[in-house]
Amino acid sequence: MDYRGTSFWFDSIAAASGAAASGAGAEDGYRPRPGLDSDATVDVAIVGAGLTGLWTAYYLQQHDPGLRILLLEKEVAGFGASGRNGGWCSALFPWSASRLEARYGFDAAVAQRRAMVDTVHEVGRVVAAEDIDCDYALGGTVTFARGAAQLAAARAEYEESERFGVDRVALWGTPRVRSRFGVPDAVAATFTPDCARVHPGKLVRGLARVVEARGVTIAEQTEVVGWRDGVVHARSGGVDRRVTAGTVVNATEGFGSQLPQVGRRILPLYSLMIATEPLPAAVWDRIGIAHGQTFTDFRNLIVYGQRTADDRIAFGGRGARYHLGSAVDPAYDRSRRVRDHLVRTLFDLLPDAAGARITHHWGGPLGVPRDWHASVGYDREAQEAWAGGYVGDGLSTTNLAGRTLADLLTGRETALTALPWVGHRSRPWEPEPLRFAGANAGLAAMEAADVEESLTGRPSVLARVVAPLIGH
Repeated sequence: MDYRGTSFWFDSIAAASGAAASGAGAEDGYRPRPGLDSDATVDVAIVGAGLTGLWTAYYLQQHDPGLRILLLEKEVAGFGASGRNGGWCSALFPWSASRLEARYGFDAAVAQRRAMVDTVHEVGRVVAAEDIDCDYALGGTVTFARGAAQLAAARAEYEESERFGVDRVALWGTPRVRSRFGVPDAVAATFTPDCARVHPGKLVRGLARVVEARGVTIAEQTEVVGWRDGVVHARSGGVDRRVTAGTVVNATEGFGSQLPQVGRRILPLYSLMIATEPLPAAVWDRIGIAHGQTFTDFRNLIVYGQRTADDRIAFGGRGARYHLGSAVDPAYDRSRRVRDHLVRTLFDLLPDAAGARITHHWGGPLGVPRDWHASVGYDREAQEAWAGGYVGDGLSTTNLAGRTLADLLTGRETALTALPWVGHRSRPWEPEPLRFAGANAGLAAMEAADVEESLTGRPSVLARVVAPLIGH
């Protein structure tokens, strides 16, 4: 398989390393590591070599360098959402602070928000300490308000941040926004400094090299078919393998939807992206997005973008439909309809970029629990731990998950293990075809809500109805 086609991020690493089209022979050309060639006995078996699994291994090594840790990966490290996302190392969490407060209380909501903000900086600390060159730049996020309805959302975000006192959100008015950015219809914007632009492919591949160099085994091309009571059943090279572990960590996110241990716990919802050719400095001067900054607006159907280190725009968004039976297939990684929607949306948001050549289009599934509530936990009796349900906010949340799992698995009681997301279990999604109907109706509702707001100039009634279902 040519893993360069996984995403712009994977392709750019291979191109920079001088890899041939197949990737063979390059330092990071995605030649798979050896698969599991025999049965094994380990302390911790981690299913999935994405950021959740790798961060868990990294912090477990910090706590106990003698642990025998094995990561089992069906493809190559970072093949899933970890190597395909928008590159936002942000403090975003699927549930808003107000929703967390309603469920857990004010103090718990503040603790969860503070942990998320701290995580942005923890990732920066680690990549500097481990010399992982992943284009980490702490430039913050600009969220544009385009019209009266979006302005109301911007004010609500600012007011919430003031009430909880953790997130540093500034509200910028029309003169400042229009003089600084090339978003001609923006009437305001919020800005938070607690977000870093990263190259996710470089981050996940670099982290894999770090943990491997310290003794963790990463078995690629090894498909896990299930586990129970600490015994993992896998298949590598057409041969069944058995791994006996003290603890099995489920770190599969949306790609685990077909595993019996996951099933209806996670819905794989596709998010797709595009990347432009590098833009000239004069164009960036008019656009106004600085290096290290990420950007979006207050629409209901989420979009997200960044200025890459090589001056491209990497831009993505929701809108791809959910597939019956929680199916995950490479054929769903690209959609001409969604690609065209993203191009139109990007050029509408940033007219100075209009006409830029689109060089890459890719996507993949993110993991959505029924209540849109990310979680991390450890069932010692079942010898199973888990983390996920990030709903697209996982690049940084995986780090918090890894630190928390490392504490849980080594018996530490810390501020992290007391956070409200620890131990949360979402109820399962409905069986098909109700799941298919409901998920796609929700996507259609968010699209309709944006149309409603553009026509009425008021916050969408439809969005308000749907909001409790998606953690807001």
